[in-house]
Amino acid sequence: MHGEYKVPGGKLVVIDFDVVEDALANVRLAGDFFLEPDEALDALNAGLEGMATSSTAEDITRRVREALPEEAQLLGFSPESVAVVVRRAITGARDWRDYDWQILHPGPLAPRVHVALDEVLTEEVGAGRRGPTLRIWEWNEDAAIIGSFQSVKNEIDMAEAEREKVQVIRRISGGGAMFMESESVVTYSLYVPSELVSGMSFAESYAYLDEWVLEGLNTLGIEAVYEPLNDITSPKGKIGGAAQKRLGSGAVLHHATLSYDIDAERMVRVLRIGREKMSDKGTKSAKKRVSPLRTQTGMPRAEIIDSLIATFVERHGGTPDEVTEAEMTKARELAESKFASREWTYRVP
Repeated sequence: MHGEYKVPGGKLVVIDFDVVEDALANVRLAGDFFLEPDEALDALNAGLEGMATSSTAEDITRRVREALPEEAQLLGFSPESVAVVVRRAITGARDWRDYDWQILHPGPLAPRVHVALDEVLTEEVGAGRRGPTLRIWEWNEDAAIIGSFQSVKNEIDMAEAEREKVQVIRRISGGGAMFMESESVVTYSLYVPSELVSGMSFAESYAYLDEWVLEGLNTLGIEAVYEPLNDITSPKGKIGGAAQKRLGSGAVLHHATLSYDIDAERMVRVLRIGREKMSDKGTKSAKKRVSPLRTQTGMPRAEIIDSLIATFVERHGGTPDEVTEAEMTKARELAESKFASREWTYRVP
């Protein structure tokens, strides 16, 4: 068995072992991490020896902690990351470069069609009709896109939304509301086979799937970091957040929205939760909480998107592609039959 895991913000951890009677044997841990003292590596290998292949990540983490010498220092990895790489080896998880990535960046679409495309393209990847894909959103209508389990009345001031001509749309993933003005955010979706994140917890998969974005933002001079569970932030404030949905077809939808510019006053008028989070500090607090990419880089939104795509391609590969006619037809139908329906939008009133 062979497994690899690049720790988000850390080092590469690699493991090789044989399986004898459903247990690990001849364990060999390696990587570009730092570990002191030298003898700690032998202790780790010995500690993993004989573990059942059915061991959970928690079991493996506990065994690693017990095996480490008391004075051991781990830099660039952790006992949890060793557990991840063991589980990835056992489950046959694959790496980003094992796939031929497709990159979609179509012209402006209605927000409802974007949400429908997320469901359609995730299903297509799960069914094997489409390869793993990165898609960048473009739109020219304003929307507040709420999480699958959020309450409309708790999150949205509908009177203000109607006054501001902001559509309210419920997506299939969990998480919080996204206030999306035209040209004000950078939104992307990843459609990946579940085997890419095999062996990882939800929290680990969030950071793993967005590490390329952190690298891209750092290239632009932004000190971006991941803040569990799903926030992308910097010393100057929050930049954006991610959400995820795993379908039974064997594919994962992972998408994130990064603030490029923000009309904080308008956002707080439409989003009730925004008012509560800002408390009585109002718009000044809203501007402080969210630190748009425009403020930090001074770059046009299009240039930031091009730079992020370039980072993805350099790191994972990828070729330009287009949404097929069949995919778009299905998405437009779903946008009207499901995402425009009152039944779906108000499923949590």
